[in-house]
Amino acid sequence: MAGTIAIIGALEEETALICGSLSGAVTHSGAGVDVTVGTLETNDGGSVRLAVTVGGMGLVNAAATTQHLIDGYHPDAVIFSGIAGNLNPSLHVNDVVLGRTLRYLDTDMRLVGQWKPGTAEFHSDESLLEVADEVLSDHGIVHIAGVIASGNRFVDTDELRESAREQTHADAVEMEGAAVAHVAARNDVPVLVIRGLSDNADTDYEEFADFDVSRFANTAASVAVDITRRWIPGGTCGIRG
Repeated sequence: MAGTIAIIGALEEETALICGSLSGAVTHSGAGVDVTVGTLETNDGGSVRLAVTVGGMGLVNAAATTQHLIDGYHPDAVIFSGIAGNLNPSLHVNDVVLGRTLRYLDTDMRLVGQWKPGTAEFHSDESLLEVADEVLSDHGIVHIAGVIASGNRFVDTDELRESAREQTHADAVEMEGAAVAHVAARNDVPVLVIRGLSDNADTDYEEFADFDVSRFANTAASVAVDITRRWIPGGTCGIRG
């Protein structure tokens, strides 16, 4: 078996397709989350173990979930798969943003960045980005490897959108990615954040709460599944045939 990959979503809709792709799935409970563990056949005829969970919305939930998965399952990589609000006028709903760079909203990194990993921003692993780009191109999905901003407030007004752009120059905004990448970096674990764009960060939360996000979440989730079939842990190229 070719290692373990941990996959996190904030909502059940973001992980349902992934869990449904697993063989021999069992569920473990702990630290406030249920982790579904199973195997997935890889493109080279082997298999990879996946540990998949819904961590909840927000930076603290994302950080705690990431650390729990790292401590409990010792993954070779952590992938966050989910939806985000679009801030890039060149992109559209159901396009995908890969988090080459992840930045916090409303966080003074001069203070936070004094501790490991000692950076002002975070980055997805280059080999995972390479595989993701190949997968998205094969699927014909419009995508970029850009900047994702993460904060604890739901962005749904002109003022909040403009503030997010000014602070971070982001292509997409959400509530978990930077925290996942931050914790992964503290633990020296490769990370990838995948976001399917569900709206233009212009949907009121009360409306969003009743919104069926499955279509957009499944775009990111299908990419995450295909990446796990192709990615080779520790490989320089990192792509299975």
